[in-house]
Parts: sequence; C-alpha cells; structure tokens
Amino acid sequence: NCARYCQSPATVGLIRTVGYGADSGSFRDIESADLVIIFGSNTAEAHPVAAGKIKRAKKLNGQKLIVVDVRKHEMAERADLFVTPNPGTDLVLIKGIEKYIIDQGWEDKDFISNRTSNFEKFKESLNDINLDYVEKVTGVRKEDIIKIAEMIHSANKVVALWAMGITQHQTGSETSTEICNLLLLTGNFGKHGTGGYPMRGHANVQGASDFGALPNYLPGYISLEDAKGREIFENAWKCKINEKPGLTSTEMIEEALKGKLKAMIIIGEDKVLAEANSEKVIEALKKLELLVVVDLFMTRTAKLAHVVLPAAASIEREGTYVNTERRIQRLYKAFSPPAEAKSDFEIIMMIANSLGANWNYSSPEDVMKEVSSLVPEFAGITYSRLEGFNSLQWPVSSDGKGTETLYLEKFNKPDGKAHFWPTYYIEPIPTTEQFDVYLDNGRMLEQFHWTNITGKTKGIVYKLPKPYLEISYEVANKYGIKTGDKVMIYSRNGEKLKAEIMVTDKLKGMRAFLSLHDNQEITINTLTNSVLDPTSKTPDYKETPIRIEILESCTTCEPPLPKWNPRYVRKTPQIGINYKERWKKMGTVIEDGKN
Repeated sequence: NCARYCQSPATVGLIRTVGYGADSGSFRDIESADLVIIFGSNTAEAHPVAAGKIKRAKKLNGQKLIVVDVRKHEMAERADLFVTPNPGTDLVLIKGIEKYIIDQGWEDKDFISNRTSNFEKFKESLNDINLDYVEKVTGVRKEDIIKIAEMIHSANKVVALWAMGITQHQTGSETSTEICNLLLLTGNFGKHGTGGYPMRGHANVQGASDFGALPNYLPGYISLEDAKGREIFENAWKCKINEKPGLTSTEMIEEALKGKLKAMIIIGEDKVLAEANSEKVIEALKKLELLVVVDLFMTRTAKLAHVVLPAAASIEREGTYVNTERRIQRLYKAFSPPAEAKSDFEIIMMIANSLGANWNYSSPEDVMKEVSSLVPEFAGITYSRLEGFNSLQWPVSSDGKGTETLYLEKFNKPDGKAHFWPTYYIEPIPTTEQFDVYLDNGRMLEQFHWTNITGKTKGIVYKLPKPYLEISYEVANKYGIKTGDKVMIYSRNGEKLKAEIMVTDKLKGMRAFLSLHDNQEITINTLTNSVLDPTSKTPDYKETPIRIEILESCTTCEPPLPKWNPRYVRKTPQIGINYKERWKKMGTVIEDGKN
C-alpha cells in the first residue's frame, strides 16, 4: 500500500522500540504536551487538523514548539526554536541531542531501569558522538543543539511528530528509530501527553497497514515468520501461508524490469507518479504481460493497463478508515456508483472468486467480523459500535473499550519493556559541481498528492494552478535567476522538466523545493532517484541533486503563484481559535472529555 512511499520507515522504528507500528497516543495527548518537536513535517499544510491542535495548545496553554526542517514553513514561523539541518542528517542531530542529555545526566534513570531494555548497548552506540562532529555534519550550531536538549529536559511531557522529511531518506528507518530512542531516553513514552506520532499522510494509510496490506505482516502486525500467528490465519482461511515475505511495491518494479514479475493489479494508485524515477516505472509496467488498474480516472498508470476496472468513489461505498491516531471510523455510502463502477471490495471479491477462491463475504462488515475474531487488538470492533460519528481507537477489548494512549502499563514486547535500538548513519547523496542544488519536495495546502482528484476542482486550481520551483536567494544570486523566470531542471538520472521560479527566504543555502502535485507537465518523480532505505525499501525522494538552467528570463515578471492566493495576504499566520468558546456561543453542549 502507499505507506511504502511515506511511512513504512516510521512503522519500522516504532515496532523495533515500543511494539506497535502506530501513533502511541491521540490528538488529545499532543494538545496536552508541554513540548512538541516536529521533525521533517510541514504539518500546517500536510496535516492541518493536527496542526490546529498544536496552534491552539500553543496559544491557550503556552505549549512550546521546536521545528526541525530544511524549509521555513508556517509551523517553523510559529516555533520557539527552528533549526535547519543539512538534508539527510537528522539522525546525527538526534544522536547529538541524546549524547548531550546523557553527558549532563538528564536521562530518565527510573524509566530506563524499570521500563526499557538494551540501554547500555544504545549508550555505547553514542560513544563517538560529540557536538563538534554533529555541528560539522548537520550545520546546526552547537548552541541550538544544547538548547533543544535543555527544552526537552525542562518539559514534563514531550511528544515528537515526524513525516516524510524524515522517512523519505535512505536513513528513514534509522532516523525514525532514533526519534523513538530519544523519547525513551527522556521517559516520554507510556504516559499521557507523551509519545511518538508519525503523521500519516493519506486516508487509511494506517488502516491498510493495520489490516495486513504489507508483504511481511498479516492483519494486526503478525509477522509471517511467526508460526503460531500464521497458524491462526491458516485455520481461518483454510490454506497454507508462505512464511517468506513478499515483494514491496518498490521491489515489484525491479522484478518487472528483470522480467520476473509478469502481472500486477494496481488499486487506487497512480504508480507512474507515486514511484521514484517515473521513466523507469513506465518501462517496468510496459514489460508486464498483464496490468490491471482499478481506479476512478484514466490516470497515467491506467493508460498503460491492459484492463481498467472502474472503481467507486469513497462516498459510493461502505467500509472503515483508520486515521493517524489509530481511530477507526465508519464510511457510509451516500450515492450509488455510476454505470459499471464497483467498490474495491466487490472487485476484489469478483477477481478472487473467478480464480476459484469461493469467498462468501457479503459486505465489508463480514471482513471486519473475521478480522476481529482473529486479532486481539481488534476484538471489540463492530459496525454497531461505530454507528454515526462513534469511533474507536485500537486496541479495542471485547467489551468495546478502546485505547487512547498506548503503553501505560507495558510495551508491546515479549517482556513488556521498550527496547533501545542502536542505529547507523548513511551519508546522504552528495551534490557535485555540476548538480549543486539539493531539491526537496512536499505538499501544499490547496492540492492533494498527484491532483487526480483535487486537480479537477476549479476553485482549487484557480488558487494554485501549477507547481513552481522555489529557490533560495543563494541559488538565485549564483545563477542570476529571478521570480517568474522559466528554467529547466536536470537530475542525475538523466531526466529533466520545466518550471517557473519563485525566489523565497523559506530556503537557505543551495536548496530548492518543488511540490509533488502533478499538472501533467511538472512531475517531481521524473527527477527523483531509485535509491531505497535498505530496511523499509522506501524511496529516497528527498535527496535529489539537480542542475538549473535558465530557459527564458522574464522582463515584466509575474510570479507563478497567483496574486489572489491567500499566501500573499496572510503574512502573519493566524494563531488559531478557541473552538469550545465558539461552540458555546452557538449553543452547542460540550461534555467534558468528549470534545
């Protein structure tokens, strides 16, 4: 599933250290923290609901905020401390913070002694770390590293949020693990107002992983190597399950290129745009003997398919979603799908039964009943308990009681203790004299992913009609580029694309930023490389050295961002609203603990 492109490294880090591949608490925990640290996440634009909680807590409760990112976005402007490490060096920065905390004797000794294991080996892994080295590698001043450590030490409750600025690197799994190590070191797991929160970037990324859409896990994160776990599902499904993990989505492309993978069924994913190195993906898909695409639109991937099956939209089908805080919610059918379009559930059933599976599920609810009977964490989940706006956070006991905050009594490990996991650093892909600019990428608030849906909405396109290349003043001055110029961007994989320029102070040094939103002309993954995180096999989307050449220097320059875009009129970001007060004025009854 699409978690492979974004949050699989976070899942690795969490499973290694605390046990569950999911957020350890709820939005309420984030709001109640004394200190929030955001690593590599443009939260205000990519996760605006979560960002709203932080803005409100900062305004009303004096919550402190640290932001670690290569780009100065809205949350960075709001931060009490904002630091900009060199691309791909967050792991070294976190190790430096940890080493300073240990050197000062600030680690939570009682928590480490009573609730964790493997601390001594973890401590040994930091022996060669010193602040001079960390400053040299990361570009973050020693004074700021110390300041981060001091702010963590001063706070009673700390949460860490992270997203693709961390996970989409060669070291994504290692850095995600190190964030968990930092929280364990300071006793910030297993109590309210603390914990690790990888921000899931797509509806049901969490749920797809929870329910087994991974090549190495069954539903409930039961490893394929777990013989007892496999046996439970073998008995239910009346078949043998291979203990050998399957291919990740990125590995499928490699096997297709070799001619070893003959057929693929792609459901709801524009793989040509989602995978790194788009031209390589196109070549791989063209080699398949059979490509079936299930989608709402004729995407670029669908245009390569031998068979396209029309899918129902989300409001045209039943089911459930699991959001970033492990919250399971009902999805209700509001309209019937047009013409011959069918839900994913119906399409998968029809394909399976045409192959002789003899499945007899009548609805997604039947699937939920089966999973609930097999996975203890989902034991109490029923559609009746999810009626209306009701929701549950797993684990859910058989009596229907959910879990807001994980690990209050024990961690999801055989001995009940969290596990420190020593990590290793991989140097980022270097820039060269020829390719001397680091290209970053990410979302903008108006659009979503590859714009297959939001790109068809006129109001959204009016505000943000196309991607554009943001460059720092350093890049602009070196090459004589100004806002409105048209340029050609070249990457080391031999590909290129055209874009218009926006010079900005959001970036420092030889850095550039291009949104990932495709408009049929500008496709970021034309440029990205095929290097993978060795553990999760997630592409290293964020380390792309590029070269920029001017194609057309404008005379009467108009910026690529329309003058009516709200970014121009909101120079000082809003500080949020007290929604409870607003609800009271509207006569809304508020029950304590339920809003």
